[in-house]
Amino acid sequence: MLENYLPVLVFLVVGVVVGVAALGAGFVLAPHRPDKHKLSAYECGFEAFEHARMKFDVRYYLVAILFIIFDLEIAFLFPWAVTFRELGLFGFIAMMLFLGILVIGFIYEWKKGALQWE
Repeated sequence: MLENYLPVLVFLVVGVVVGVAALGAGFVLAPHRPDKHKLSAYECGFEAFEHARMKFDVRYYLVAILFIIFDLEIAFLFPWAVTFRELGLFGFIAMMLFLGILVIGFIYEWKKGALQWE
């Protein structure tokens, strides 16, 4: 039974070797010419002017969470679209229920003003 996993092991070993080789080649072959600008702290194109532990507005995190939610929605839509014909009416109704719940949540967030940035 273990011989069935040999191709997977070979695939993993080859992947690791290629990844390490690419990183090593980049490290060895890349030019090393550091200057003042390359060694400076980079944050959105300008120098940091406040403490690194400053508080962020809660809306920033809310927008990030909304992005993750709707990004996951798309991740669920692709496999559903591929197997749409095999799922039949039950699969269609289940996905419409899922999308409906997400749309209701989106409308709620929109009405509450969570997407408004001042």
